Amino acid sequence: MTAFVTTDLPQGAAPSLETVETPALILDSARLDRNVARLRGRLADLGVAFRPHVKTAKSLDVARRLFPEGTGPITVSTLAEAEYFASGGFTDITYAVGLAPEKIARACALVAGGVDLGVLIDSPEQADALVAHARGGEAMPGVLIEIDCDGHRGGLLPADPRLVTIADRLKAGGVSLRGVLTHAGESYACRDGIGLPEAADAERDAALEAARRLRDAGHACPVVSVGSTPTAHFARDLTGVSEVRAGVFMFFDLVMHGIGVCAIDDLALSVLATVIGHRPEKGWILIDAGWMALSRDRGTQRHPVDQGYGLVCDIEGRPFADLIVDDASQEHGIIALRAGSEATLPELAIGERVRILPNHACATGAQHEAYRIVEGRGHAVSAIWPRMRGW
Repeated sequence: MTAFVTTDLPQGAAPSLETVETPALILDSARLDRNVARLRGRLADLGVAFRPHVKTAKSLDVARRLFPEGTGPITVSTLAEAEYFASGGFTDITYAVGLAPEKIARACALVAGGVDLGVLIDSPEQADALVAHARGGEAMPGVLIEIDCDGHRGGLLPADPRLVTIADRLKAGGVSLRGVLTHAGESYACRDGIGLPEAADAERDAALEAARRLRDAGHACPVVSVGSTPTAHFARDLTGVSEVRAGVFMFFDLVMHGIGVCAIDDLALSVLATVIGHRPEKGWILIDAGWMALSRDRGTQRHPVDQGYGLVCDIEGRPFADLIVDDASQEHGIIALRAGSEATLPELAIGERVRILPNHACATGAQHEAYRIVEGRGHAVSAIWPRMRGW
Protein backbone atom coordinates (compact mmCIF):
# COMPACT_ATOMS: atom_id res chain seq x y z
CA MET A 1 0.00 0.00 0.00
CA THR A 2 1.39 3.38 -1.03
CA ALA A 3 1.96 5.85 1.78
CA PHE A 4 0.94 9.34 0.65
CA VAL A 5 2.11 12.62 2.08
CA THR A 6 0.86 16.08 1.18
CA THR A 7 2.71 17.12 -1.95
CA ASP A 8 2.60 20.39 -3.86
CA LEU A 9 3.71 19.71 -7.40
CA PRO A 10 5.59 22.36 -9.40
CA GLN A 11 3.61 23.44 -12.44
CA GLY A 12 6.28 22.35 -14.92
CA ALA A 13 6.66 18.90 -13.38
CA ALA A 14 3.03 18.29 -12.47
CA PRO A 15 1.29 15.16 -13.71
CA SER A 16 -2.01 15.67 -15.47
CA LEU A 17 -5.35 13.95 -15.86
CA GLU A 18 -3.85 12.33 -18.95
CA THR A 19 -0.91 10.80 -17.10
CA VAL A 20 -1.90 9.84 -13.54
CA GLU A 21 -2.59 6.16 -12.97
CA THR A 22 -6.25 5.24 -12.89
CA PRO A 23 -8.54 4.85 -11.11
CA ALA A 24 -7.73 8.05 -9.21
CA LEU A 25 -9.72 10.27 -6.86
CA ILE A 26 -9.88 13.80 -8.29
CA LEU A 27 -10.78 16.85 -6.21
CA ASP A 28 -11.52 20.21 -7.79
CA SER A 29 -10.20 22.76 -5.31
CA ALA A 30 -12.11 25.63 -6.93
CA ARG A 31 -15.44 23.90 -6.42
CA LEU A 32 -14.42 22.90 -2.89
CA ASP A 33 -13.70 26.51 -1.98
CA ARG A 34 -16.92 27.69 -3.60
CA ASN A 35 -19.02 25.14 -1.71
CA VAL A 36 -17.40 26.06 1.59
CA ALA A 37 -17.93 29.79 1.00
CA ARG A 38 -21.59 29.17 0.13
CA LEU A 39 -22.44 27.43 3.40
CA ARG A 40 -20.24 29.65 5.56
CA GLY A 41 -22.00 32.71 4.16
CA ARG A 42 -25.43 31.21 4.73
CA LEU A 43 -24.74 30.31 8.36
CA ALA A 44 -23.24 33.74 8.99
CA ASP A 45 -26.48 35.28 7.74
CA LEU A 46 -28.40 33.05 10.16
CA GLY A 47 -26.11 34.09 13.02
CA VAL A 48 -25.00 30.60 14.03
CA ALA A 49 -21.57 29.05 14.57
CA PHE A 50 -20.25 26.36 12.23
CA ARG A 51 -18.74 23.04 13.28
CA PRO A 52 -18.10 21.22 9.96
CA HIS A 53 -18.07 17.45 9.88
CA VAL A 54 -14.75 16.23 8.51
CA LYS A 55 -15.79 12.57 8.11
CA THR A 56 -16.35 13.16 4.39
CA ALA A 57 -12.91 14.58 3.67
CA LYS A 58 -10.78 12.77 6.28
CA SER A 59 -7.99 15.11 5.24
CA LEU A 60 -6.06 17.82 7.04
CA ASP A 61 -5.51 19.60 3.74
CA VAL A 62 -9.23 19.84 3.13
CA ALA A 63 -9.87 20.89 6.74
CA ARG A 64 -7.43 23.75 6.32
CA ARG A 65 -9.54 25.01 3.40
CA LEU A 66 -12.47 25.11 5.84
CA PHE A 67 -10.47 27.31 8.22
CA PRO A 68 -8.08 29.51 6.23
CA GLU A 69 -7.39 31.44 9.43
CA GLY A 70 -5.87 28.32 11.04
CA THR A 71 -8.07 25.82 12.83
CA GLY A 72 -11.55 25.76 14.26
CA PRO A 73 -14.26 23.55 15.74
CA ILE A 74 -14.85 20.28 13.89
CA THR A 75 -17.02 17.18 14.08
CA VAL A 76 -15.65 13.66 13.60
CA SER A 77 -17.18 10.21 13.28
CA THR A 78 -14.31 8.08 14.65
CA LEU A 79 -11.74 8.47 17.41
CA ALA A 80 -9.06 7.81 14.80
CA GLU A 81 -10.27 10.95 13.03
CA ALA A 82 -10.13 12.85 16.32
CA GLU A 83 -6.55 11.71 16.88
CA TYR A 84 -5.54 12.51 13.31
CA PHE A 85 -7.01 16.00 13.27
CA ALA A 86 -5.68 16.70 16.77
CA SER A 87 -2.20 15.87 15.48
CA GLY A 88 -2.75 18.61 12.89
CA GLY A 89 -3.66 21.24 15.46
CA PHE A 90 -7.44 20.89 15.70
CA THR A 91 -8.30 20.86 19.39
CA ASP A 92 -12.04 21.64 19.51
CA ILE A 93 -13.64 18.35 18.46
CA THR A 94 -17.05 16.71 18.79
CA TYR A 95 -17.13 12.93 18.35
CA ALA A 96 -20.66 12.58 17.00
CA VAL A 97 -21.18 8.82 17.21
CA GLY A 98 -22.63 7.10 20.26
CA LEU A 99 -19.84 6.36 22.72
CA ALA A 100 -18.96 2.72 23.32
CA PRO A 101 -17.84 2.25 26.97
CA GLU A 102 -14.55 0.63 25.93
CA LYS A 103 -13.62 3.82 24.07
CA ILE A 104 -13.83 6.07 27.11
CA ALA A 105 -10.15 5.65 28.00
CA ARG A 106 -9.14 6.60 24.46
CA ALA A 107 -11.37 9.66 24.59
CA CYS A 108 -9.82 10.65 27.91
CA ALA A 109 -6.35 10.34 26.38
CA LEU A 110 -7.34 12.97 23.83
CA VAL A 111 -8.52 15.25 26.63
CA ALA A 112 -5.25 14.70 28.47
CA GLY A 113 -3.44 15.71 25.29
CA GLY A 114 -5.16 19.08 25.21
CA VAL A 115 -8.23 18.36 23.10
CA ASP A 116 -11.53 19.94 24.10
CA LEU A 117 -13.53 16.82 23.25
CA GLY A 118 -17.26 16.32 23.29
CA VAL A 119 -18.73 12.80 23.22
CA LEU A 120 -22.24 11.64 22.41
CA ILE A 121 -24.52 9.39 24.47
CA ASP A 122 -28.23 8.56 24.62
CA SER A 123 -28.59 6.09 27.51
CA PRO A 124 -28.21 6.01 31.29
CA GLU A 125 -25.83 3.06 30.84
CA GLN A 126 -23.38 5.20 28.87
CA ALA A 127 -23.67 7.92 31.51
CA ASP A 128 -22.91 5.38 34.24
CA ALA A 129 -19.84 4.15 32.35
CA LEU A 130 -18.51 7.71 32.07
CA VAL A 131 -19.15 8.35 35.77
CA ALA A 132 -17.39 5.12 36.74
CA HIS A 133 -14.36 6.12 34.69
CA ALA A 134 -14.34 9.61 36.19
CA ARG A 135 -13.80 8.11 39.64
CA GLY A 136 -10.24 7.39 38.59
CA GLY A 137 -9.52 11.11 38.56
CA GLU A 138 -8.83 11.53 34.83
CA ALA A 139 -9.90 14.64 32.98
CA MET A 140 -13.13 13.74 31.20
CA PRO A 141 -14.66 14.81 27.90
CA GLY A 142 -17.79 16.92 27.89
CA VAL A 143 -21.02 15.10 27.09
CA LEU A 144 -23.72 15.78 24.53
CA ILE A 145 -27.02 13.92 24.67
CA GLU A 146 -28.27 12.75 21.30
CA ILE A 147 -31.81 13.79 20.40
CA ASP A 148 -34.03 11.95 17.96
CA CYS A 149 -35.67 14.60 15.79
CA ASP A 150 -37.13 12.36 13.07
CA GLY A 151 -36.91 8.67 13.96
CA HIS A 152 -33.95 8.22 11.66
CA ARG A 153 -31.45 6.50 13.94
CA GLY A 154 -30.30 6.87 17.54
CA GLY A 155 -31.15 9.39 20.21
CA LEU A 156 -33.94 10.19 22.67
CA LEU A 157 -37.17 11.97 21.93
CA PRO A 158 -37.20 15.39 23.62
CA ALA A 159 -39.92 14.28 26.05
CA ASP A 160 -38.21 11.02 27.04
CA PRO A 161 -37.72 11.02 30.84
CA ARG A 162 -34.31 9.39 30.36
CA LEU A 163 -33.06 12.74 29.06
CA VAL A 164 -33.14 14.23 32.55
CA THR A 165 -32.08 10.93 34.14
CA ILE A 166 -28.88 10.98 32.09
CA ALA A 167 -28.18 14.58 33.02
CA ASP A 168 -28.82 13.86 36.71
CA ARG A 169 -26.43 10.91 36.72
CA LEU A 170 -23.69 12.85 34.95
CA LYS A 171 -24.01 15.75 37.38
CA ALA A 172 -23.95 13.48 40.42
CA GLY A 173 -20.83 11.80 39.10
CA GLY A 174 -18.98 15.03 38.32
CA VAL A 175 -19.09 14.67 34.52
CA SER A 176 -19.90 17.82 32.57
CA LEU A 177 -23.06 17.95 30.46
CA ARG A 178 -22.27 20.10 27.45
CA GLY A 179 -25.64 20.11 25.73
CA VAL A 180 -27.73 18.34 23.10
CA LEU A 181 -27.07 17.25 19.53
CA THR A 182 -29.38 16.07 16.75
CA HIS A 183 -29.14 15.14 13.08
CA ALA A 184 -32.02 15.30 10.60
CA GLY A 185 -31.13 12.11 8.76
CA GLU A 186 -34.60 11.78 7.26
CA SER A 187 -33.93 14.94 5.26
CA TYR A 188 -32.17 12.59 2.84
CA ALA A 189 -35.59 11.26 1.87
CA CYS A 190 -36.64 14.63 0.45
CA ARG A 191 -36.54 15.32 -3.29
CA ASP A 192 -35.89 18.50 -5.27
CA GLY A 193 -35.76 20.59 -2.09
CA ILE A 194 -39.38 19.87 -1.20
CA GLY A 195 -39.76 19.40 2.55
CA LEU A 196 -36.25 20.51 3.47
CA PRO A 197 -37.19 23.82 5.15
CA GLU A 198 -39.74 21.92 7.24
CA ALA A 199 -37.14 19.24 8.10
CA ALA A 200 -34.80 22.01 9.26
CA ASP A 201 -37.54 23.50 11.42
CA ALA A 202 -38.31 20.11 12.99
CA GLU A 203 -34.63 19.49 13.66
CA ARG A 204 -34.26 22.85 15.38
CA ASP A 205 -37.47 22.51 17.38
CA ALA A 206 -36.55 19.05 18.71
CA ALA A 207 -33.15 20.23 19.88
CA LEU A 208 -34.58 23.37 21.49
CA GLU A 209 -37.31 21.41 23.27
CA ALA A 210 -34.76 18.98 24.69
CA ALA A 211 -32.56 21.86 25.83
CA ARG A 212 -35.58 23.53 27.50
CA ARG A 213 -36.45 20.38 29.42
CA LEU A 214 -32.88 20.02 30.66
CA ARG A 215 -32.76 23.66 31.76
CA ASP A 216 -36.12 23.37 33.49
CA ALA A 217 -34.66 20.44 35.44
CA GLY A 218 -31.75 22.58 36.61
CA HIS A 219 -29.10 21.60 34.09
CA ALA A 220 -27.02 23.99 32.02
CA CYS A 221 -27.27 23.29 28.29
CA PRO A 222 -24.94 25.70 26.51
CA VAL A 223 -24.63 23.67 23.30
CA VAL A 224 -27.61 23.13 21.01
CA SER A 225 -26.10 21.42 17.98
CA VAL A 226 -28.00 20.59 14.80
CA GLY A 227 -27.04 19.72 11.30
CA SER A 228 -27.12 17.82 8.09
CA THR A 229 -26.05 19.11 4.70
CA PRO A 230 -29.64 19.37 3.42
CA THR A 231 -31.06 21.16 6.46
CA ALA A 232 -28.03 23.42 6.80
CA HIS A 233 -28.74 24.77 3.32
CA PHE A 234 -32.51 25.13 3.80
CA ALA A 235 -32.84 26.33 7.42
CA ARG A 236 -34.88 29.52 7.70
CA ASP A 237 -34.47 30.38 11.37
CA LEU A 238 -31.88 29.00 13.80
CA THR A 239 -32.69 31.16 16.78
CA GLY A 240 -31.57 29.35 19.93
CA VAL A 241 -29.23 27.00 18.08
CA SER A 242 -25.57 27.37 19.00
CA GLU A 243 -23.92 25.51 16.11
CA VAL A 244 -24.55 23.72 12.82
CA ARG A 245 -22.78 20.60 11.61
CA ALA A 246 -22.58 19.46 7.98
CA GLY A 247 -20.07 17.37 6.07
CA VAL A 248 -20.71 16.35 2.48
CA PHE A 249 -21.47 19.98 1.55
CA MET A 250 -17.79 20.53 0.80
CA PHE A 251 -17.80 18.04 -2.09
CA PHE A 252 -21.50 17.39 -2.72
CA ASP A 253 -22.55 14.28 -4.66
CA LEU A 254 -25.38 12.83 -6.75
CA VAL A 255 -27.51 12.08 -3.69
CA MET A 256 -27.33 15.74 -2.67
CA HIS A 257 -28.19 16.72 -6.23
CA GLY A 258 -31.23 14.43 -6.20
CA ILE A 259 -32.37 15.85 -2.87
CA GLY A 260 -32.21 19.30 -4.40
CA VAL A 261 -29.32 20.81 -2.45
CA CYS A 262 -26.84 21.37 -5.28
CA ALA A 263 -26.32 21.46 -9.04
CA ILE A 264 -24.23 18.93 -10.93
CA ASP A 265 -21.70 21.70 -11.51
CA ASP A 266 -21.17 21.95 -7.74
CA LEU A 267 -19.80 18.40 -7.41
CA ALA A 268 -16.13 18.71 -6.53
CA LEU A 269 -15.21 15.02 -6.34
CA SER A 270 -14.86 12.53 -9.17
CA VAL A 271 -13.09 9.29 -10.02
CA LEU A 272 -10.84 9.35 -13.06
CA ALA A 273 -11.02 6.12 -15.08
CA THR A 274 -9.69 4.73 -18.35
CA VAL A 275 -11.67 3.02 -21.11
CA ILE A 276 -10.44 -0.58 -21.38
CA GLY A 277 -12.97 -2.28 -23.63
CA HIS A 278 -16.17 -2.26 -25.68
CA ARG A 279 -19.19 -4.56 -26.00
CA PRO A 280 -21.12 -2.85 -28.80
CA GLU A 281 -23.67 -5.64 -29.04
CA LYS A 282 -24.65 -4.89 -25.43
CA GLY A 283 -24.26 -1.11 -25.61
CA TRP A 284 -21.41 -1.25 -23.08
CA ILE A 285 -18.13 0.57 -22.62
CA LEU A 286 -15.78 -0.93 -20.01
CA ILE A 287 -13.62 1.13 -17.66
CA ASP A 288 -10.99 0.26 -15.07
CA ALA A 289 -13.04 1.62 -12.14
CA GLY A 290 -15.34 -0.90 -10.49
CA TRP A 291 -16.92 -0.83 -7.06
CA MET A 292 -13.50 -0.90 -5.39
CA ALA A 293 -12.95 2.58 -6.83
CA LEU A 294 -16.53 3.90 -6.87
CA SER A 295 -17.98 2.07 -3.82
CA ARG A 296 -21.10 -0.09 -3.68
CA ASP A 297 -23.25 2.89 -2.70
CA ARG A 298 -26.42 3.10 -4.79
CA GLY A 299 -27.89 6.06 -2.95
CA THR A 300 -29.80 7.35 -5.99
CA GLN A 301 -31.52 4.03 -6.68
CA ARG A 302 -34.79 5.25 -5.15
CA HIS A 303 -34.53 8.74 -6.64
CA PRO A 304 -36.60 9.72 -9.67
CA VAL A 305 -33.32 9.66 -11.61
CA ASP A 306 -31.21 6.58 -10.86
CA GLN A 307 -27.55 7.42 -11.46
CA GLY A 308 -26.36 3.80 -11.30
CA TYR A 309 -22.87 3.69 -9.79
CA GLY A 310 -22.13 7.22 -10.96
CA LEU A 311 -22.64 9.78 -13.71
CA VAL A 312 -20.08 9.67 -16.54
CA CYS A 313 -18.32 12.85 -17.66
CA ASP A 314 -15.56 13.69 -20.10
CA ILE A 315 -12.06 14.31 -18.83
CA GLU A 316 -12.92 17.91 -17.98
CA GLY A 317 -15.93 16.91 -15.90
CA ARG A 318 -18.72 17.70 -18.37
CA PRO A 319 -21.47 15.05 -18.18
CA PHE A 320 -22.39 13.00 -21.22
CA ALA A 321 -26.15 12.82 -21.85
CA ASP A 322 -27.72 9.99 -19.84
CA LEU A 323 -24.44 8.09 -19.54
CA ILE A 324 -23.96 6.24 -16.24
CA VAL A 325 -21.91 3.44 -14.75
CA ASP A 326 -24.76 0.98 -15.09
CA ASP A 327 -23.05 -1.95 -13.36
CA ALA A 328 -19.80 -2.67 -11.56
CA SER A 329 -17.73 -5.62 -10.48
CA GLN A 330 -14.61 -5.39 -8.35
CA GLU A 331 -12.33 -3.67 -10.86
CA HIS A 332 -14.59 -3.24 -13.91
CA GLY A 333 -17.19 -0.58 -14.50
CA ILE A 334 -19.80 -0.95 -17.24
CA ILE A 335 -20.78 2.32 -18.86
CA ALA A 336 -24.16 2.38 -20.61
CA LEU A 337 -27.00 4.73 -21.43
CA ARG A 338 -29.67 5.12 -18.82
CA ALA A 339 -32.68 2.88 -19.46
CA GLY A 340 -35.17 4.58 -21.78
CA SER A 341 -32.70 7.20 -22.99
CA GLU A 342 -32.78 8.38 -26.59
CA ALA A 343 -29.20 9.65 -26.38
CA THR A 344 -26.40 8.15 -28.45
CA LEU A 345 -23.63 6.15 -26.81
CA PRO A 346 -20.49 8.27 -27.23
CA GLU A 347 -17.49 6.94 -29.11
CA LEU A 348 -14.84 6.52 -26.42
CA ALA A 349 -11.59 4.99 -27.62
CA ILE A 350 -9.50 2.47 -25.69
CA GLY A 351 -7.26 4.51 -23.43
CA GLU A 352 -9.56 7.53 -23.36
CA ARG A 353 -10.29 8.92 -19.91
CA VAL A 354 -13.57 9.75 -18.24
CA ARG A 355 -14.57 11.07 -14.82
CA ILE A 356 -17.30 9.52 -12.71
CA LEU A 357 -19.34 11.70 -10.36
CA PRO A 358 -20.16 9.65 -7.24
CA ASN A 359 -23.47 8.84 -5.61
CA HIS A 360 -22.04 9.30 -2.12
CA ALA A 361 -18.82 11.28 -1.71
CA CYS A 362 -18.08 9.78 1.73
CA ALA A 363 -18.27 6.20 0.45
CA THR A 364 -16.32 6.83 -2.75
CA GLY A 365 -13.63 8.79 -0.93
CA ALA A 366 -13.22 5.93 1.54
CA GLN A 367 -12.00 3.71 -1.31
CA HIS A 368 -8.92 5.87 -1.91
CA GLU A 369 -5.78 6.92 -0.07
CA ALA A 370 -5.33 10.39 -1.55
CA TYR A 371 -6.85 13.17 -3.61
CA ARG A 372 -5.28 14.41 -6.83
CA ILE A 373 -5.99 18.15 -6.88
CA VAL A 374 -7.08 20.03 -9.98
CA GLU A 375 -8.70 23.42 -10.40
CA GLY A 376 -11.79 23.92 -12.53
CA ARG A 377 -11.45 22.61 -16.06
CA GLY A 378 -7.67 22.44 -15.73
CA HIS A 379 -5.93 19.13 -16.38
CA ALA A 380 -2.79 19.74 -14.29
CA VAL A 381 -2.60 17.87 -10.98
CA SER A 382 -1.22 20.53 -8.67
CA ALA A 383 -1.00 18.52 -5.43
CA ILE A 384 -1.60 15.19 -3.73
CA TRP A 385 -3.55 15.38 -0.46
CA PRO A 386 -3.59 12.23 1.69
CA ARG A 387 -6.70 10.86 3.39
CA MET A 388 -6.72 9.06 6.72
CA ARG A 389 -8.45 5.76 7.44
CA GLY A 390 -9.44 3.70 10.42
CA TRP A 391 -11.51 3.80 13.56
